[in-house]
Amino acid sequence: MTTPAVTDPEAGGLPDLEELVDLDRYPVLDLDGDKARAALVGWRAQLAATGACELSGFLTRAGVSALVADARAVATRAYRSSGIGTAYLNRPDADAPAGHPTRWLGPYALGAVAYDLIPRTSLLRLLYEWDPMKNLIEAILGRGPIHRYADPFGALNLAVMGEGDELQWHFDQTDFVVSLAIEPSEAGGDFEVAPLIRSAEDPRYDAVAGVLNGTDTSPVVTLPMTAGTLLVFEGRHSLHRVSPVQGERARLVGLLAYDTKAGTMGSEMLRMNRYGRTEPYPDPPAA
Repeated sequence: MTTPAVTDPEAGGLPDLEELVDLDRYPVLDLDGDKARAALVGWRAQLAATGACELSGFLTRAGVSALVADARAVATRAYRSSGIGTAYLNRPDADAPAGHPTRWLGPYALGAVAYDLIPRTSLLRLLYEWDPMKNLIEAILGRGPIHRYADPFGALNLAVMGEGDELQWHFDQTDFVVSLAIEPSEAGGDFEVAPLIRSAEDPRYDAVAGVLNGTDTSPVVTLPMTAGTLLVFEGRHSLHRVSPVQGERARLVGLLAYDTKAGTMGSEMLRMNRYGRTEPYPDPPAA
């Protein structure tokens, strides 16, 4: 299997990873220091209260510029998928009554670059494989050690959404997702969330149905898509979507996958649906 070509990022030397991150606001190199420990209290409280921890300005201005150039080059490798999906990311429940949220369907369309197609020199890949990044997420979650996905497809993705693309309302099937906003679309592409609308003990179908059907959107908030923001999001209990993208500029987001257990892999069905293939390339491209 031949690895497709990718356009190189803009010419110029790659900055040190430390230069990409605003270390004054986010002291990832010294998480045991007083400054980081004080900040972690607030970040953990935000996550517990809203199901999301937003680290705005995580990247420096130079870091954003570098990641944009990097991501635009990598985006040429995106595999596009589209269709309709449920809010629970499984088949509609044929036994549920009409109007039940488990029978709701919504459209989705997007592109995704799999981990095995992201070059070793990609700044997004280097950040994902950088231990201080993993250590920061681990510290915010406070659930003990976390591990990078072992999956050669899903460990790291670049989500590429262009004109008309969207993600339907849904709950995640993992406990948490980590995203890095790289470049917003010209309009639309909003990340809309109904925070913690359900729990493990109570599915709150009536509240979920209100959001899905548009009869009660009062729980919904919009988290700004601001370049350079790192987001730790507990999507299992928070209903969320990406509204339709408008304009010629693509919406670019890095999706960094971690788990509390080692060796996490995706299914062949997921691989085929999201990446159009089931076999990974033997080695990531050098550039």
